[in-house]
Amino acid sequence: MRHILSLLMENESGALSRVIGLFSARGYNIDSLSVSATEDATLSRLTIVTHGDDEIVEQITKQLNKLIEVVKVIDLNNSRFVERELMLVKTRAVGKDRDELLRLTEIYRGHVVDVTDKSYTIEVTGTSEKLDAFLSTLNRDIILETVRTGAAGIGRGERILKI
Repeated sequence: MRHILSLLMENESGALSRVIGLFSARGYNIDSLSVSATEDATLSRLTIVTHGDDEIVEQITKQLNKLIEVVKVIDLNNSRFVERELMLVKTRAVGKDRDELLRLTEIYRGHVVDVTDKSYTIEVTGTSEKLDAFLSTLNRDIILETVRTGAAGIGRGERILKI
């Protein structure tokens, strides 16, 4: 099962490598990782997407909580949450493909962010499933390059990750 873990950790040199090391040392895979400073300059927020059953994710959470730099860890899957991911797709856009790409981009509420006479760069934001669906509608021959940020998530309503 796919889990999104959200962590607050001290914004220190080497802290991220210790989190990554914990995953690799135990043979856990990270599907995506995003990290940024928070409103508190001394803290960073990490969003880690991983796969595993509830027992494995509970073990990961316990191991993360043992790291000195980690302040707090929550599994967003334990309650309702909002997830978003950003994807940029550079596509070949010539002839009849140009109009079709614009139509598909509009359907998926994306935006063309760069245009040349032979290509479009399209931005799509949403859940990982939405981005996968957009890619599956495109002819593989026209996809030149794809870049994805990985998921970012936040609890819904009153649920917050703060110290």
